[in-house]
Amino acid sequence: MSVTLYPTSQHPEPDTPPAARLALKIDGPSRGLLDGAWWPRSRDLLSELPALTDVLDPLWGRITRIAVNPKYWPIIPRQVPVDGHIVKVGWFTPEIDPHKLLLLSYGTGRWDLLVIPPETGAEAAARLMAAASEYAGPPLTASALIAADEPRHGIPATGTALDADEAWESVPPRRASRLIIGM
Repeated sequence: MSVTLYPTSQHPEPDTPPAARLALKIDGPSRGLLDGAWWPRSRDLLSELPALTDVLDPLWGRITRIAVNPKYWPIIPRQVPVDGHIVKVGWFTPEIDPHKLLLLSYGTGRWDLLVIPPETGAEAAARLMAAASEYAGPPLTASALIAADEPRHGIPATGTALDADEAWESVPPRRASRLIIGM
C-alpha cells in the first residue's frame, strides 16, 4: 500500500483592513460646521466604522455613538463592534446632512465629519478634505461643500471611479493645521 502526501496549504494571515482615510482639524477649538472629512472605501457602515473609530478613539476619546442620514447608506446597523466595545449607530433624516457623519464620545464631545462619497476621485477628495479640515472650517454645510466643488473645478466629485489608493499618492503636501490619516 502506498501513501501520497500532499503538503498542507498554509493559511494566509487575514488581511488587515486598510486604515481610515481622514483629514482632521488639529489646532485650536473646533470652528465652523465641520471638524474634518472622512473618505470611506465603500457604503458598508459595518465594515467602514471600525477602522474610523480605531483612529478616532485615541484622538477624541472612545466613540460611543454615531449618527448618519440614511440617504447614501443602504444598510445602517444598530450597533458596530469596535475593538472591545460597541458603538451604537442611529439615523436621522431631516436633522443630519446626507453628507455628514455625527460622532459622539462619552464625556468628551461631538464631532461632525464631511463624508466624501466612496466613488469620488482622488483629486476631488483631496480638495474636499482640505476644505473640510481648514482651521476656520468651511462656511458651508457638508452637502453644499460637495456641490460647490463640482462646478468650481469642472470635475464632478463623483463619477468615474479611480483607483483611489494609487491616485492618492499625488495629494498635495500636508499642512500643519490638519492631521491626515490613511492616505
